[in-house]
Amino acid sequence: MALFQFYQGAYAWGLVSAWLMTFLDTVDGKLARVTINYSTFGNIFDHAIDLIFPPLWYIAWGLSLYTVHAEIVDLSMSWILWLTLVGYLVGRLCEGVFQKYLESSGIFCWQPVDSCFRLITGRRNPNLILFTLSLLFGRPDLGLFAVCMWTVLSSLFLTHRLIYGFQLRKHSGPLRSWFLDVDPVNDQLSVFQRWFCHRPDVEAGGDN
Repeated sequence: MALFQFYQGAYAWGLVSAWLMTFLDTVDGKLARVTINYSTFGNIFDHAIDLIFPPLWYIAWGLSLYTVHAEIVDLSMSWILWLTLVGYLVGRLCEGVFQKYLESSGIFCWQPVDSCFRLITGRRNPNLILFTLSLLFGRPDLGLFAVCMWTVLSSLFLTHRLIYGFQLRKHSGPLRSWFLDVDPVNDQLSVFQRWFCHRPDVEAGGDN
């Protein structure tokens, strides 16, 4: 829905649909596990949607600037679109290579800085915020430019972490997720650790 609304230049309604999809995407996995409706197909489908839709949204947003709102375009949308798509693909490639060759739990579970980065770089959320702000100021073209810059900076960070990971493995051996060094049951978790690790509930009466 958001894809077609963006393409038609109905940015406000498209953003409503996109934010709704983001909310549902946040809760659907948890709901599936709670109701024991989790499946391999559902997991693959969910990740496929996450892969496909963001770049399609960017393309639709950019094309609509040419076809529907050409009067406000004063930036070269073609190079902005290409740079956004290349940056997106590079970031995804870094994630995949890291998980396959360096640490199976993924780049965002490697060190605390990576987990923190993941908190603010959820691919849709920051970009939707940028699109929303640009629309409030009546400049959807600048929204696409801001998304482009954010995507490129995020991909540069991931590229740096990937290169550093290969260098560290070469000199110090296999990489290890920082989560493996945290014991949520016996450790006194810091405020930072509580952001990512939840202490299991322990019954006061012990085992029954």
